[in-house]
Amino acid sequence: MRSRGEKRAIMARMKKLIPLVLLLLPLLVPLPVKRASADELRYAVAADSNVWFYAAESEDEKLFLLPESYYVRVLSVGEEFTAAEYLVNDPPFRKVMGYCRTDALTFVDFIPARPYLRKEITVSYTLPGGGSGVDELFSSIERTFVYYGDRYEKGQLYFYVLYDGKFGYIPAEEEVVFERNDDYLSVPAGPGVSAEEEPPKESSKGASLGVQIAACCIVLVAAVAIGVFVLRGKRASPSDEREP
Repeated sequence: MRSRGEKRAIMARMKKLIPLVLLLLPLLVPLPVKRASADELRYAVAADSNVWFYAAESEDEKLFLLPESYYVRVLSVGEEFTAAEYLVNDPPFRKVMGYCRTDALTFVDFIPARPYLRKEITVSYTLPGGGSGVDELFSSIERTFVYYGDRYEKGQLYFYVLYDGKFGYIPAEEEVVFERNDDYLSVPAGPGVSAEEEPPKESSKGASLGVQIAACCIVLVAAVAIGVFVLRGKRASPSDEREP
């Protein structure tokens, strides 16, 4: 049996160990793995100028060509068509919901800084004959539209636009000039690949979890070693053993 002196020495060492255990305790709990939210995984880009936005899951329901390098927010991925939405409800802009061909999109695993092209265009209409016989003030009219994308019919260019709460087409002579995105160019995901199916994300999480487990094991071994040292302790001095 241990003498009172040995017991007091062990208790003293245990008191010194408590702050160290409290310091190491947070390391024993694995850090939570940061998972991407649904928004971070559900965007796809029109990587070229031939990605159509459809009103329904049919080739006969083409609405407009998405502006190249801009995104749709993915709602659900199908084998042939992906349900998506374009733009947001932020007047004068309005969100539209529809479909894109799955194999035409390039899926990404980040939130684009500039997912949609927010573009307004102003068009002037001049009366035939230059407004002859009409007050010059009323010889032409200007209208500002929210631009969504292009469509060609029999060689004629049309813009799909929103005006006064209504969608429609207006004829145009040349395409709209706008700045392109380039944030998707370094993304490895290819067309038709859903972001949540990308293996790099899972492997990264697995590696992170492995590091956490290894760190916990090291801390546990250290804690056990310290505990053994404390429980064993150094032999009490002869003066301690003689104490009543």
